[in-house]
Amino acid sequence: MLVDEIVDAHVLIIGSGGAGARAAIEASRYGSVALASKTIVGKGGCTTMAEGGFNAVLQDLDSIEVHREDTLSGGAYLNDPALVNVLVHEAPERLRDLVRWGAVFDVTDDREVAQRPFGGQRFPRTCYAGDRTGHEMMMTLLDRLDATDTHLYQEVSVIDLARDENGAVAGAIALDRDGDPILFRADATVLATGGGTQCYDISTNSASGTGDGFAMAYRAGAELIDMEMIQFHPTGAVYPYDARGRLVTEAVRGEGGILLNERRERFMKRYDPDRMELSTRDVVARAIATEVLEGHGTKHGGVYLDVTHLPAERIESRIPVMLEQFLAFGVDIRKEPMEVAPTAHHVMGGLRITPECRTTIPGLFACGEVTGGVHGANRLGGNALADTQVFGKRAGEFAGKSPERSGRVDEAWIEGVFGMLDDFYEGATSPAAVRKDLKLTMWTQAGIFRNSPDLATALTHVRRLADRRLFAASATNLIECCTVRNMCTTASLIVRCALLRPENRGAHVRRDMDVITTNPVKSPFGHTYVSLSREGIEEREVKP
Repeated sequence: MLVDEIVDAHVLIIGSGGAGARAAIEASRYGSVALASKTIVGKGGCTTMAEGGFNAVLQDLDSIEVHREDTLSGGAYLNDPALVNVLVHEAPERLRDLVRWGAVFDVTDDREVAQRPFGGQRFPRTCYAGDRTGHEMMMTLLDRLDATDTHLYQEVSVIDLARDENGAVAGAIALDRDGDPILFRADATVLATGGGTQCYDISTNSASGTGDGFAMAYRAGAELIDMEMIQFHPTGAVYPYDARGRLVTEAVRGEGGILLNERRERFMKRYDPDRMELSTRDVVARAIATEVLEGHGTKHGGVYLDVTHLPAERIESRIPVMLEQFLAFGVDIRKEPMEVAPTAHHVMGGLRITPECRTTIPGLFACGEVTGGVHGANRLGGNALADTQVFGKRAGEFAGKSPERSGRVDEAWIEGVFGMLDDFYEGATSPAAVRKDLKLTMWTQAGIFRNSPDLATALTHVRRLADRRLFAASATNLIECCTVRNMCTTASLIVRCALLRPENRGAHVRRDMDVITTNPVKSPFGHTYVSLSREGIEEREVKP
C-alpha cells in the first residue's frame, strides 16, 4: 500500500469540535494549518450537541477564586491546580471572544449575558443560548475559521500519529472515506479528538466519540492520567428505547426541574438535602441509580424529571430543544414528566498536559476532552465548553510557536501501519460484533458502581476482544476496523486505571472498597497514570 497524498503543514489539528476549531483559529496566526476531521467540520463531535452552557465569572458577586474552589471541590481535588487556574482566569475573555465574533447568548433586561445556576456552583455563572449553546458556539467558530487560511480535510479519519526518527510526533496518517491513505507531516500536532464514552452501551456521545485520541496517543508513547474517571450524566432519556442515552441537559434542573421516583418522592433530599437537584453530577447520578436498583424506579428503569410546575412560556423559551425532542417522542414536558437515568457522558481523564497544552512526548499538543487534569474526579456542568475555548486557544498558540521540525517521518513506522491495514483484509471477526460485545461489557462491569472482580473480568474480556483479528471486506471497512481497535484500547485504559485506584472518589465508586473519600483533600492518592512504559497511582504525604 502506498501513500496517495502527502500534506505538509506547520500545524496539524486533529479534530473539528470546539477545541479543534479554536486551536486552528489561533494556530493560523503563526503559519500553515491543516485540520483533519473524521466528520463534516462542525457536524460531528460533542460541542455542537452541547446544550447547557459556558461557565465564566461575569458578575460582581461571583469571583475567580470561588469558581476555582467550586471546580476543585466538584472534582474531589483530583484536578491539576495549575490547569484549573488557567481555566477560571481565562474563561471570561474566551467568552468575550465568542461574543465579539458574533455569538448570540441569552441576555438580561440590562443587555448583559444571562447566567443560570448549574450543579455544584455557588453562583449562577453558566452563560447560555437557550439549550443549544454548543451549536451557537460552533456556528460562530466556523464563521471565524472560514476567515483563516486553514485547509480543511473532511471525512478523513486519522488512524495513527506519525513519529520521526527521534521519537517525536511528526504528523499523522489518515484514511479518506474511500479508505485511501493520506500522510500529514507537521512541525506540531494538536490532538482535539474529544471523548470516548461510545465504548459504553448507553452514551450521550455522537458516533465519533470512540476514544481515538486516547488510543493513538497511548500507542505513540504519551502518558494518560485518571482514565477511570468517567462521568455518567444523571439525566439521559430512557424512553422510548431508541432514545436511550440522549442527553437531557442540566439546564432543565437549572431552570427548576425536580427529580421524583416512582412513588413521586423528591428523593434528592436523602442524598444532598442542601443542594438537592443541583448537587454535583456524580452525586445525582448515583442517587438516581440507587433509586432504580432499590426498586423505586419507573417501569422503564429510570426516574421522573418534572418541569410541569413551571410556566409553559419558561419551558418554551429556556429549554426549547428539550420540549421539541420530547414532543417527537410523544411526551409534552409542559404537561407530563420525562423519564431519565444516568448515561455515559464525559471522560474526565486523558493526556497529561502542561498549561501550554504540551503532552509528555515532543511535537504533540492536546486540548479539550482528550486531556486530563482540568476536571479531576468530577466535571462541573458548564466547564467543558469553557475548557474547549481556553485550552483550544492555548494549544493553537503554543503549537503555532513551535520551531520547524528537523526529523523525517520514520519509514519503518509507516510500513508498520500499512502492515496492520493489510492484516485487516485477512481477518475473521466482524468489527460490529466486537463493538457490541465491548459496549455491553463496559456498561455492566465498569459502570457507575464497580468492584474488583467485575473490573478484572472486564479487563480480561476487553483484551480478548482486542486480540480478535478484525475483518475488512473492502477498503472502506478499514476505518471501522481502526475505530473498533481504538475503542478496545480506550476501554482497556479505563479499566486498568479503575483497578489502580483503591478508593471511592468523585465518579469512581468501588463497592468492594471501604475507603470512601469524604474529605478528598486528605486523600493519600493523586493521579493514576498509564503509558507504554509505566502505570500506577501517585501517592502523596497527607498532613494530619
